Amino acid sequence: MLNKQQLRNKYLKLRKKKYFEVNVKYFKPFLIFLNKHYKNKLTYLSIYHPSNHEVNTLKLFELIKTKKNIITLLPTVRLHNNMKFYKWSFLDILKINKYGILEPTTGNKALIPNIALVPLLAFDKKNNRLGYGKGYYDKFLNKYLKLNKNILTIGVAFSFQKYNKLPTSNLDVKLNYILTEKGMQKV
Repeated sequence: MLNKQQLRNKYLKLRKKKYFEVNVKYFKPFLIFLNKHYKNKLTYLSIYHPSNHEVNTLKLFELIKTKKNIITLLPTVRLHNNMKFYKWSFLDILKINKYGILEPTTGNKALIPNIALVPLLAFDKKNNRLGYGKGYYDKFLNKYLKLNKNILTIGVAFSFQKYNKLPTSNLDVKLNYILTEKGMQKV
């Protein structure tokens, strides 16, 4: 059985090799879900700015730009592997963080998402997630799920990123759903 770091290396290479550009159709199952459960509710939706061959979540803006009830957020990395989310619109200025990832300037008030679209390297059939190893999302989610159990987590991936059974620890947060080009799955 491979350990987490071996799996990270494997899936970074695999994602680079098999990456493909998604179109707006990829996000249709998510939009159906959103319309069913959050149609008229003010919703703070955190996405991520794609890098390193991640699914391009920016395509989602083409579909939600007219929805007045959805406020989009992007994460910023902080000291001690902490993360905060800030309001971001498609053409807002971004800065490059220490990992080379684009993030919003932090002049606004930090917000807590209702729905978090989460990047990942691999996932399994129980919706466990393998991230990059710094623990930013797990730390954020562990903290805020204790305070507010209404954060819905959706891993965003390609179907080829599925692994049979990922090694996990008590700090890892299981995702509510996984979204791939084949649809949304819930355990």
